[in-house]
Amino acid sequence: MKLKTTLRCLLAGAALGMTGLSAHAQDKTLTLCWAAWDPANALVELSKDFTAKTGINMKYEFVPWPNFAQRMLNELNSKGKLCDLLIGDSQWIGSAATEGHYIKLNEFFDRNGIKMGDFMPATVEGYSTWPKGSKNYWALPAMGDAVAFTYRKDWFARPELRAEFKQKFNRDLAPPTTWDEFRQVAQFFQNRNVDGKKVYGAALYTERGSEGITMGVTNTLYAYGFDYQNPAKAYDMKGFVNSPGAVKGLKLYKELYDTVTPPGHSNAYMTENLDAYKSGQVAMQMNFIAFFPGISKDPAVGGEKTGFFPIPKGDKHFAQLGGQGISVVKYSDKKDMALEYLKWFAQPTVQKKWWDSGGFTCHQQILNAPGFDKSTPYAKVFLDSMKIVKDFWAEPSYAQLLLAMQNRVHDYVVAGKGTPNAALDALVKDWSEVFKEDGKVK
Repeated sequence: MKLKTTLRCLLAGAALGMTGLSAHAQDKTLTLCWAAWDPANALVELSKDFTAKTGINMKYEFVPWPNFAQRMLNELNSKGKLCDLLIGDSQWIGSAATEGHYIKLNEFFDRNGIKMGDFMPATVEGYSTWPKGSKNYWALPAMGDAVAFTYRKDWFARPELRAEFKQKFNRDLAPPTTWDEFRQVAQFFQNRNVDGKKVYGAALYTERGSEGITMGVTNTLYAYGFDYQNPAKAYDMKGFVNSPGAVKGLKLYKELYDTVTPPGHSNAYMTENLDAYKSGQVAMQMNFIAFFPGISKDPAVGGEKTGFFPIPKGDKHFAQLGGQGISVVKYSDKKDMALEYLKWFAQPTVQKKWWDSGGFTCHQQILNAPGFDKSTPYAKVFLDSMKIVKDFWAEPSYAQLLLAMQNRVHDYVVAGKGTPNAALDALVKDWSEVFKEDGKVK
């Protein structure tokens, strides 16, 4: 009797084990987390090739941009298992690396012949490395991006507008290459009637709640000398964050907000700018290049109606970096399969298809191929922009640093509080307090 009972237990255990193995075998599914936008839809289509090749199914958790950071950072901080792969913003890399949310990829890259030298240097530095300047890799560059502009090419081509502009400014109406030219063009279109409708100069980033106004204002700050810190002394910010040139750049952004944006454009980021442009309200639109494929195809403003140009220059020429790397989440139970996805995604053939489908490859073999700059109407702007990118802090405390900047510049630019000098002086104090709390400055 005891033997029979034991045998029954063993058989039952074996059956349970087989059930577990069967369930495990069937659970060949990865969940990839990212923001909800057009490039994510392109990645869904691209990843069908991965499933066909490997038998690994893909699920997706796409979160709208306004909620993306909070949702994903909460997931990481709670050590959740929702995401096997995460395409996270460049600013997260410091906290994700130091707090152990991502797995380090150096050995995996070496073992599989994935060379970071094959990817655009700015994207490796921006999306993959921590500490900055090191060769510690926590992500594969996935989605190259930067802030640039679209413009109404059809409006710029109108003979009557061209003649009026030429008479007023003694130069042709053309996409601006400097911030002075940008101001002229935007003010020229402000409150003008086009096809019986009042239009405005430009849609700029002004959003306060997440990162919007910072992603916009940095472009004029960089242009006149703003830097995050002394290149010779880490976290030494006085005279760099609040330099005379930085003050000039901040003052210019406020002037543009006051004189060239549509009414009520006081809390605008990616979606609001797209809406303003697609609805025919503005002559020019600031936005991430990732949205340019969709604009090119838009029935209202696409095709020959729209052109593209990089961020204008001032005394210097820099554009705000966007984009993301793809990482394997440490808390995933499917790290091996997730790494298999990275190995597949890194292939040049896949990267070529990624570009062709509306994604933005960082792979130099694709970017340097003959004819790439003419492969789409925005390809050259993408290439030129990625050569001049600069990024926000990627420190583990980036969220506090970002919140401080959002508040200080929005209060000045949009709310009209104080002076540009006072705003940047206060920002230096805010950031110094954060780094004191981190033990990085005394």
